[in-house]
Amino acid sequence: MGDIESLPFLEAIRQLKNDLGKNRCLYIHLTLVPYLKTSGEPKSKPTQHSVKELRSIGIQPDIIMCRSEDALSADLRKKIALFCDVPGDAVFSAVDVHNIYEVPLKYHTEGIDVKVAKLLRLKGSPDASPWEKLIARMENPKHEVNIGMVGKYMALSESYKSLHEALTHGGLEAQAKVNIHYIDCEALNSRNLEKHLGGLDGILIPGGFGNRGVEGMIMAARYAREKKRPFFGICLGMQCLVIEFARNVAGIEGATSGEFNPRAKNRVIDLMTEWMDHRSGGRQKRGAESDLGGTMRLGSFPCHLMPGTLAQKAYKEPEIHERHRHRYEFNNEYLEKLAAAGLKFCGFSPDHVLVEMVELPAKEHPWYLGCQFHPEFKSTPMTPHPLFRDFIKAALVHKNK
Repeated sequence: MGDIESLPFLEAIRQLKNDLGKNRCLYIHLTLVPYLKTSGEPKSKPTQHSVKELRSIGIQPDIIMCRSEDALSADLRKKIALFCDVPGDAVFSAVDVHNIYEVPLKYHTEGIDVKVAKLLRLKGSPDASPWEKLIARMENPKHEVNIGMVGKYMALSESYKSLHEALTHGGLEAQAKVNIHYIDCEALNSRNLEKHLGGLDGILIPGGFGNRGVEGMIMAARYAREKKRPFFGICLGMQCLVIEFARNVAGIEGATSGEFNPRAKNRVIDLMTEWMDHRSGGRQKRGAESDLGGTMRLGSFPCHLMPGTLAQKAYKEPEIHERHRHRYEFNNEYLEKLAAAGLKFCGFSPDHVLVEMVELPAKEHPWYLGCQFHPEFKSTPMTPHPLFRDFIKAALVHKNK
C-alpha cells in the first residue's frame, strides 16, 4: 500500500471477489510490525493504517500476516484483530527466517494453510512433508561444490537472484551444497585467470547487455574449455561461448557480436531481423534502425533438441519450451564452419532458423553447454531445472576426480 503504481492492481483485486464470489476468493494482507528498541515493543500502527487504506478502496482483508522479528504476543494479535476488523484466529505471525525455504513450514506451523483451506472450503488436510524433506536435504548436504559466476553486475549480486536459486535447486537433488563465487568479469585478465577460476568446480556465465566486460567472459569460456571445467553459458554466456570458439578453435579472426561492434567483419552473433513467432503464427521483423523498446524476443518459445546430445539427455524430451529475453542471435552464416570445427548445435527453433543451444561433444569436454534462453526462470526447489541439475552433477564429478 502507498505506491500509486499499485492502484490498478488493487482495483483488479477488489473486483475479483465480485467476479468469483466470496467463497472462491480471499484477501491475505502481508504487513510489517516493526520492533522499536527504544520502547522495547512491537508497534501495530503501520498495520492498522495499511488496513485502513485497503478498506478505503473496498478491500477488507480476510487474513492478516504480520512480518516481524519475533512471534506476536496473544495480546498484540487481539489488538490487531480488533482494530482491523478480522477474527482473532485470522492474525498470524510471519517471522523472519534464515532460509527462505523455511517460510512454508513456518506458515504451516502457524496454521495459515488450514485457515486458507477453511475459508475457501477446500477438502483435505495440508501436507508439509515435501517441505520438511527439502529443508532436511538443504541442512544436511553430503557434498559441496564451488561454482564461479562470471558476470558484469557483481556490485549487486541480487541481479542474479534467479540464477542463485536455480543453482541451489540443482544442488538439492544431488544433496550438494552449492557455494557460489561472484566474479567480476572486468577484473579478469590473462595473468589472473588461474587465481580467480582455478579452484572452481564449474563456471557459469549469465546474461547481460552491452560490451562492458565481455572480454573477461570470453576468457573465462576459453579457460573452462581448455581446462575441461564444466561450463554453462546462458544468453550472453552462450554468445561468449560461440565467440570464443570461433576465434580460438575455428580460426575466425576478430569474431565478435554485432552488439559489441556493429561494423565488425565477422559478427558470429548479430541482430536478428526476422523470425517466426510460433505463438501468433506470424513473422516478426525489425532492422538495425528500429527503436530498442519492444524489440526483444520475449517470452516462451519452442525448441527442438537434437537426439543424443547433452541437452536432450538432460530434458529427456524432443521438444521443450523456454523463456527468452534478448535481441541478438547466432549468425547462421557461420553455422557450417563452426560445426566443422567441432561445435555441436543441439537445439533449434521449430523452423531450424534460430540456434537455441550449443555444446561440445562428450569426447571433447565432460560438460560444456550454452543456451540462448533463461532456464533459471523455470526452476523450483521441488523440480530443479534439468540443465542446472546436470551442471551441478558434472561439477561434482569434476571435483571427485
